[in-house]
Formats: sequence, C-alpha cells, structure tokens
Amino acid sequence: MASPAQYYQSLPFVSMFYGVACLMTTSALYLGLYDPWSIALSYHDVFKRFQAWRLITNFFFLGPFPPFFAIRLVMIVRYGVLLERGPFDKRTAEYVWMLIFGALSLLVMAAVPFLWSPFMAGSLAFMIVYVWSREFPNEQISIYGEVTLKGFYLPWALLALDLIFGAPLNLDIIGMVAGHLYCWWQVRFQGSTLGVSFPLIFVISCLLNMHQHHSF
Repeated sequence: MASPAQYYQSLPFVSMFYGVACLMTTSALYLGLYDPWSIALSYHDVFKRFQAWRLITNFFFLGPFPPFFAIRLVMIVRYGVLLERGPFDKRTAEYVWMLIFGALSLLVMAAVPFLWSPFMAGSLAFMIVYVWSREFPNEQISIYGEVTLKGFYLPWALLALDLIFGAPLNLDIIGMVAGHLYCWWQVRFQGSTLGVSFPLIFVISCLLNMHQHHSF
C-alpha cells in the first residue's frame, strides 16, 4: 500500500497543484493569515480599484471546514485525477483549458446578482465532477458505502446531499451549468480553433461591457 507521500507524488500535476492551492488558501484563512475579502470576487473592486487578482483568487477558497471543505477537496482530487489519468491523459493543456473555460463561464454567470458568490471554488469543483460524469456515465460509484449508482447521476446525488445538509445549491447548479456548457462546446467544435478562441472573446467582451457599466 502506497504511503501518503507516495500517493501525493503520484498525483497528476494540475489536480495536485489546484488541490494543494485550495488546501493552503483555506487553511491560511482559518489561521487568520489574511482577510477573506481580499481574495473574494467583487466586480466593484475589480473595475473601480483595478484589483484584477480577485478574478482568480476567489477560485482557491473552498468554504467552511468539514464537511463542505473536505467534500469539495475530495471532488477536486478524486475526479480531477480520474480525468487527468483518463480522457485527458497526456493532454494536460486541454485539461487546463477545461478549468479555464469553467472559470470564465462561472465569472460570467456570477455577474448576475442572484448567482453571485464571493468564492467560486465549490462551483469549479462541481464542474469537474459533472465533466467526469459525462466521460464515465456507466461507471459504478458508491456514496458513503450505502448507495451505488452510475456515474451519470453523481452530480445530482451530490446536489441532493447538499440539499439535505442545508448547503446553498446555487453554487452547485452553476457549476453543473458550466460543465454542461463545456461538454456541449467540445462536442460542437471538437478539433476546431473556434472551440478555444470564441469563449475567450465572448468572456472578454462581457467583462468589458461590465467595466463600462461600472464606470458610470
């Protein structure tokens, strides 16, 4: 059986980096090392004070410690690793693009007031799970050793668990929407440069329009 150090070293780079970054960022907050609002998503601060880092840093805070933090971290590490070792094996750049696509989609959706959240890492984790469920729809998954279901239904099962535990569902839902958009876009424009260029152009256009709106 592999030791924790061996397991850590065996992880694919992107999932390892993102998981560790989320763990360190969330842990540092609970140690009182920084003010959470300094990394939160605030379009007012992005456009009025030019604090562009908020568009990135908000994706590294996973929320309260157990159970929600642990669940989201497992989602990133387990299903992100399965994607990197499966359909994205030797395609690291494409996996990174998937995460960027998801982040950009979530930033656009967060511009809608009732969809906004100061931290979007939980939504990005849900997007990873959603993409995995579409890549492995027939994979058998056990939840807490009590319920077994096909991979296709995993996002909905996790959504139901959050409903039972009283967690807000809007972050889960927009994560699933981002994952669905990515899957649709890949099928629609697979192998085309438009599959990369158009989402970037669209999001940049949206952000510029938001900047003009906030400038008045």
